[in-house]
Amino acid sequence: MPSRTRSRRKHPAVELNITAFMNLMVVLVPFLLMTAVFTHITILDLNLPKPGSQQSKDKKDPPFELRITIRKEALILSDNKGGLIKKIDSLNDGHNYGLLKQVLKQVKARFPDKTNLTILSEQDTFYDDLIQVMDSARSFSTMHEGELVQAELFPDISIGDAAKK
Repeated sequence: MPSRTRSRRKHPAVELNITAFMNLMVVLVPFLLMTAVFTHITILDLNLPKPGSQQSKDKKDPPFELRITIRKEALILSDNKGGLIKKIDSLNDGHNYGLLKQVLKQVKARFPDKTNLTILSEQDTFYDDLIQVMDSARSFSTMHEGELVQAELFPDISIGDAAKK
């Protein structure tokens, strides 16, 4: 039998041309980075009461507690010692957060060591209203030695339901 010889053809090494792909990436990557929407998530630390915990009623002198009650018609700033501090009536376009911040600055001047605040809201309070009150109560901007700085008001915020009228 005749022997068959297999002859293998050697293919030359093919060189991959990626120039067009690289040109595409040079244009596409900056475009995607410029049009990308980067989300900004803010986390608020809240102090919620522990389940089943109640303050004992036999305390003769409970600590000072500042409260803001959010109602449709007004923001009510009060405390557990003397009661009503200020009722801030709503404006035509919503609550008056600027006046709330001014009153909170005055309260902070009287009680500089206090950092806690309780926000009580009605069931149908808008989320934006709750966040606006929290932002107003947490800090304020002020000029200090020619620089704009954030000064602390009441950063330790607790939330709860307001009592029905």
